[in-house]
Order: sequence, then C-alpha cells, then structure tokens
Amino acid sequence: MATTQEFIEYAASQAIGCGVVRYKKMFGEYMVYVNDKPILLVCDNTVFVKMLPCLDDLMADAEKGFPYDGAKEHYVLDIDDTELTKAVIGILEPITPLPKPRKKKSI
Repeated sequence: MATTQEFIEYAASQAIGCGVVRYKKMFGEYMVYVNDKPILLVCDNTVFVKMLPCLDDLMADAEKGFPYDGAKEHYVLDIDDTELTKAVIGILEPITPLPKPRKKKSI
C-alpha cells in the first residue's frame, strides 16, 4: 500500500512551525524536508526517522520498523503526537546536512 496524498499532506502539516516544510515523491513514497534537509521518510502511511544516538532517549518507547525492503531499521514516529514530532525535528534539523547537489549529465 502506498502513502496516500491525504496522509503525506497531514504528516507535512505536523512539521509546520519547524522551518520551511515541503515533501517530495521518491520511488513511490515520500520524503519530508525541513529547511531543504531530508528529515522524515513516509512509506505506507507510516512516518520513519533514522535511528540516531541523539534520538535514543526521546524515542526509547517508539516502535521500530523497516520503511522498505533493504532499508536499515528506523524509528516509527507517532505523527499524531505534535509535541514529539516537533521535538524530533528540532533535534534532527540542525544536525542533518543539506543534500549534495546533483551533477548534470553532459551529452
């Protein structure tokens, strides 16, 4: 089951107030960017965040799962918990690097 348009819009709306929020469809699922940094991975109407040591205490009771085949295990973020969502984004946004620009292919 792929992520629905309604769910990705809701997930992105939960990050409002944390910076400039946008989402992009990638391989049939979505990435939510905050200030152009990839923060939340949304697959099958479930929000995932990378398992990083800086989140261990905050996400100690969180469910864990694999967003797609071949992926590393991630925390499952309760996107309905606005305070938790904003706390996670507040921790991840400053330490997440901007994606490297892609080089244009020359013909």
